[in-house]
Amino acid sequence: MTPIAVNPDALPKPSGYSHGTLVGNTLHLGGQTALDADMKIVPGGIVEQFRQAFSNVLTTLRAAGGEPEDLVSVTIYLTDIPDYQAHGKEIGKEWRELAGPVYPAMAGIGCTALWQPEAMIEILGVAVIPEERLVTPRA
Repeated sequence: MTPIAVNPDALPKPSGYSHGTLVGNTLHLGGQTALDADMKIVPGGIVEQFRQAFSNVLTTLRAAGGEPEDLVSVTIYLTDIPDYQAHGKEIGKEWRELAGPVYPAMAGIGCTALWQPEAMIEILGVAVIPEERLVTPRA
């Protein structure tokens, strides 16, 4: 199977990467930080950045016909794990608002920095989209 890039128009145009790569009905979701449409990290703290980064992931997922319940794995990179933990209930509320009550396999990984210096979080994932909903972008 040939990998197909998934780059929704609603997200900033990628350069040197893809927002997602579809292989069959498995979508590998590229890491998303809290970039907005103006290519700036959203202001505020970890909760606001989580919401934007996860929304960006979901935008790519939906461009391929996926829904949050199709996520099978999510990895979250964090520059400040204690800050994330301190806001866990708020972040959980954001997750449920955006994705519902289903949680895939997850990992949280601490790191010293992300691509944008002001980014506190980067989220990537893998989804398996049912054939009947799958939308294959033109290559």
